Amino acid sequence: MASNRDLALEAIAPYQDRPLGHFIGGKDAEGIGQSFDVLDPSTGKVLGQCSDATEEQLEAAVASSRQAFPGWVAMPAEDRRKILNRVADLIVANADKIAGVECLDAGQCYRFMSKAAIRGAENFRFFADRAPSAADGLALPTADHLNYTSRRAIGPVAVITPWNTPFMLSTWKIAPALAAGCTVVHKPAEWSPYSARLLAEIALEAGLPAGVFNSVNGLGETTGKRLTEHKDIKAIAFVGESSTGSAIMRQGAATLKRVHFELGGKNPVIVFDDADLDAALDAAIFMIYSLNGQRCTSSSRLLVQASIYEEFVAKAAERVRKLRVGDPFDPASEVGPLIHPKHFAKVSSYMDIAVADGARIAAGGKPVAWAEGFYFEPTLLADADHTMRIAQEEIFGPVLTAIPFDDEADAVAKANDVEYGLAAYLWTSDVGRALRVSDAIEAGMVWVNSENVRHLPTPFGGTKASGIGRDGGDWSFDFYMETKNVALSRGTHKTQRLGV
Repeated sequence: MASNRDLALEAIAPYQDRPLGHFIGGKDAEGIGQSFDVLDPSTGKVLGQCSDATEEQLEAAVASSRQAFPGWVAMPAEDRRKILNRVADLIVANADKIAGVECLDAGQCYRFMSKAAIRGAENFRFFADRAPSAADGLALPTADHLNYTSRRAIGPVAVITPWNTPFMLSTWKIAPALAAGCTVVHKPAEWSPYSARLLAEIALEAGLPAGVFNSVNGLGETTGKRLTEHKDIKAIAFVGESSTGSAIMRQGAATLKRVHFELGGKNPVIVFDDADLDAALDAAIFMIYSLNGQRCTSSSRLLVQASIYEEFVAKAAERVRKLRVGDPFDPASEVGPLIHPKHFAKVSSYMDIAVADGARIAAGGKPVAWAEGFYFEPTLLADADHTMRIAQEEIFGPVLTAIPFDDEADAVAKANDVEYGLAAYLWTSDVGRALRVSDAIEAGMVWVNSENVRHLPTPFGGTKASGIGRDGGDWSFDFYMETKNVALSRGTHKTQRLGV
């Protein structure tokens, strides 16, 4: 039986002897633009090359999306539902291959990616089943008029996704756009492009009409910029760094594009001394070291009440040292490599910063000695102050920063004293405290006595520098659709007469 690595290599084999191109109008478009290497993070070796879309190819992708929109939006929503559910079925059928590709070019551990592929199918199924009601609105009667609302897809949209869990995050954006009746031009991250091609091929096999879903590869400063500035793209859904989101907002401003941003985070996990400390430790460890710490909702700041700080941090350090670092395809591996040498250098640089600012490296803190690829030891930085750079800046790696706090007010003040506001995690047995702190925390999402457990109908998104807008349930449709109000007179109101 072929191994998961063999399945992944087989999946990308057609694109290893030539630069990976694009998927435009239901067909492969040759990679003829500037090429760049795609690396295997576990070895540092080149997997293949990817091509930056030329200006003409980007124009073709947008034109294909524009031409396909009238037919797709006019298709009965029940038919769209059936096609998107077939996409979900094919994702499930290809889950092992998809997971393997995510391990291969993104370096994520198979134990997590096998579930992420299935989650991608769940995203498609969830929004597919809501397609028939996506256009529904409200009846808002008054004494003299019946007001009613309806929704309609806004047109071709751009979806730009990151490299950390590329397949699942792509489905999270693309599925509701297609269910709403939009057509999509997708630009995946240049460091992990292969699973996006699998999704495009699956969508075509499922019966998605040509041009409804196009995929273009390329660099942010070229292909990404052309896409976000294009006059025929009506909205931009982006997941990535906050600074990139700011640039995209500027690029789309001239054409008044609607934007939806899921950006960075420096998320606190707050542990009070009355919490279930074993459960809190499990959740804190999981939410920073799973996905190699490359997770927007990771609990990268560990705020612990001073009365239990020393004991809790000592236990955390012991657990961190025992984390199993290894080949992403090894079922025993809990932490894999970082995505790219540039990112590896960024994460590594914070160790000197931490020590210079007065923090203590309680565990890890250096590259993995035996590894060929971009492996960095799971790291715990202790005795930090909330003003230090390691407590303020998004490191986006397997690095946890521990900070003591005195009381409830101090916990809230330190948790909020960052530019981000994506997620927060709170551990306490006091229900009143849970309510007070949840209300006071500046974050789009708060989990109480839990790690990040997503329920698809709920809103997902952040505040401050962590984003604009919400995903999930009807919140997704609100972004991809325009709402119209119609006021129908009952014939009972009196219109003022002027100029009589």
